[in-house]
Amino acid sequence: MKIIDGKEVAKRKKEEIAAEVAQMIDNEIKAPHLAAVIVGEDPASMTYVKSKEKTAASVGITSSVYRYPETISESELLEVIDFLNNDEEIDGFIVQLPLPAHISSNKVIERISPAKDVDGFHPLNTGRLVQNLPSYLPATPYGILQLLEYYEIDTEGKHCVVVGRSQIVGTPMALLLSRKAKPGNCTVTICHSQTRDLTTITRQADILIAAIGKAGFITAEMVKPDAVVIDVGIHRIEDDKGNYSLVGDVKFDEVSKKASFITPVPGGVGPMTIVGLLQNTLKAAQKEIYQ
Repeated sequence: MKIIDGKEVAKRKKEEIAAEVAQMIDNEIKAPHLAAVIVGEDPASMTYVKSKEKTAASVGITSSVYRYPETISESELLEVIDFLNNDEEIDGFIVQLPLPAHISSNKVIERISPAKDVDGFHPLNTGRLVQNLPSYLPATPYGILQLLEYYEIDTEGKHCVVVGRSQIVGTPMALLLSRKAKPGNCTVTICHSQTRDLTTITRQADILIAAIGKAGFITAEMVKPDAVVIDVGIHRIEDDKGNYSLVGDVKFDEVSKKASFITPVPGGVGPMTIVGLLQNTLKAAQKEIYQ
């Protein structure tokens, strides 16, 4: 069994981003500018945005955060989106999800300019992904592809099972791995909470990607010997003494004994998600996708 070290891969990718940003500045081009909009005080969202700020600064990318109370109205938030769309100083921005129940996530995502949608969630970017056209890839699937590539994990003709069908991870991940590409060329099965005989299917996976959002959901009996296991989940668990620990969708201690490669939580997919976002921001600043 080999641990897939997301921190190490992220470090190398950040060095590449920093070099490109430095080259832009040397050529008297302004540094890329990434903004984040956060509504409310969800601890997980606040932690992610703070980490994004720190990582952006480490590679020379300018970072701004727009914080609003949970009581902000949908119309007010849409006005913020319009402002950011029209601000020429900002190359890309994200709206941190989830949003309060009174605000439509779809309306907000659709309001973001596709050229600044560095999360890759806008329908136009999703459509370009489906048609295999240049687009901003959702950050987590983008990061996972780079982990597979870095560790030279063979995906050609392999059976990949994705557990979870979200538009953020599961669905785009399945599309990317089914492409005629490297990594890619997989036969992909998407499973979800209503899948019958789930264990029978996951045990067929050469590559198992767990993105169902349930702590410890994937157990050893669900995993084929020598499978590659990618754990997208991250959950904050409190013990009897009030101490917190982070765990994933996979029961790491038992599954790691069967897997050939496995991502830990934390330190696996998470660092690469932020890298994917920064890579998209660099593409936005360089007008690589949209002129």
